[in-house]
Amino acid sequence: MPSLDELGFRLHADDSVLIARTDVAPGTYSGVRVPDEVPRGHKLATVDIEQGAPIRKYGQIIGFASRPIAAGEHVHTHNVTYQEFHREHAFGADVVPTEYVPEEERATFQGFVRSDGRVGTRNYLAVLTSVNCSATAAKMIARRVEASGVLDDYPNVDGICPLTHTLGCGHSGRGNEGFEVLRRALRGYAGHPNIAGLLVIGLGCEVNQVKSLTEDLQLPPGMPVHAMTIQELGGTKKTVAEGVRRIEEMLPIANAHQRETVSADKLVLAMECGGSDAYSGITANPALGAAADLLIRHGGTAVFGETTEIYGAEHLLTRRAVSREVGEKLVDRIAWWEKHVQADGSSINNNPSPGNKAGGLTTILEKSLGAAAKGGTTNLVDVLQYAEPITKRGLMFMDTPGYDPVNATGLIAGGAQLLCFTTGRGSAFGCKPAPSVKLATNTPLYERMPDDMDINCGVIADGEMTVAEMGQQIFEHILRVASGEQTKSEELGYGEEEFVPWHLSTVL
Repeated sequence: MPSLDELGFRLHADDSVLIARTDVAPGTYSGVRVPDEVPRGHKLATVDIEQGAPIRKYGQIIGFASRPIAAGEHVHTHNVTYQEFHREHAFGADVVPTEYVPEEERATFQGFVRSDGRVGTRNYLAVLTSVNCSATAAKMIARRVEASGVLDDYPNVDGICPLTHTLGCGHSGRGNEGFEVLRRALRGYAGHPNIAGLLVIGLGCEVNQVKSLTEDLQLPPGMPVHAMTIQELGGTKKTVAEGVRRIEEMLPIANAHQRETVSADKLVLAMECGGSDAYSGITANPALGAAADLLIRHGGTAVFGETTEIYGAEHLLTRRAVSREVGEKLVDRIAWWEKHVQADGSSINNNPSPGNKAGGLTTILEKSLGAAAKGGTTNLVDVLQYAEPITKRGLMFMDTPGYDPVNATGLIAGGAQLLCFTTGRGSAFGCKPAPSVKLATNTPLYERMPDDMDINCGVIADGEMTVAEMGQQIFEHILRVASGEQTKSEELGYGEEEFVPWHLSTVL
């Protein structure tokens, strides 16, 4: 029979667990007894672990033994507990100079160059709502234009993108933190480089007034913008008819934009992981991190978030912070979340989700260490508030919740023109106006959901490709998608329901 080490992956010499390559049947393996079946992707103890002793994976603490654990035992929620422990931040200790590719040798893609110099990977007209009350009208406008067949005459326009949400009223206005977060998200989408023209629709009596929302928008010169309210126009039917007319008026302007060759240094890549499993931190996340490293070396930008899902791994990121100020920004956001969940009577360790746990993830610490691998190895240049504009180049972190649609909305509002989404359980997702590339962490998932997954990172676990080789493949795929290649989620029509700004306000 194989030895215990041959049953799975040991990720670091200091680890006290390994990850099962396949379902492990009960039995004795080279003198080590495995008393119960251990599912693929779950953990086995490699040594005896005393009660209260730390359990290590990735060379880091992922939890503590809630009872004595014998070598060969299944290590999971039944015998592992979460507890706080000190983490040394060592601000900037691992910062190294970035080796940039010379400008004349940098990768390129075919993008839509806007008049302010930013570049789109898609070319949409957007119908943005100020409040939930105008959401139905916005969708009716988009569907009526699409059903008319008029888009056939404008091949450079990717479609009409209704951006609807459930907020905009029932809360305090200016000066309220939740209201300002909503405004940042809406303004970020209004001025997104993947949008060539904008129609903003409100009801008329909401807190989030259309007029104040559209004041001082940071838009490319010449970008057409229309604003209207249902009450002012005399009702829904008149609003829809007028909205269709204004969209049709903008179509020739949007269609005048054509793709042209631009440097990869114009790309801002958003990175997301959801429906994670034990392979997320072994295959797709580190491979995406390698792709992000390549993009940054070519002068581009990569941004990731989900603050609750880097909790317990933040000390690894602060070591790469370019300054103490940047590192302390991250520590401050962690502290904010600790207070936030405590006030709600919750715990950060309520994450992982049931699906994550079924996939082998036991604690938030374990999930975070795998999730942080998306950040690659380059320096952390800045830490941003939710939906804050991304103005620097390099690796960024944005403070967002771990809930996938809310996280992606913040990253795209910041200016990301494309998103890569890693998943081990099989998340179904899109995020118009930005294309979403789905990365499967394991081969069985890729084969089970071929219509949803773009890339199979499971070949790393299968021994067919290295993390670096997969990172190169992802990078090349990103450039093709940025140039117009459709993703699986775009082919399926995903992306309109996933615009979900973070709701921080009290509902009044």
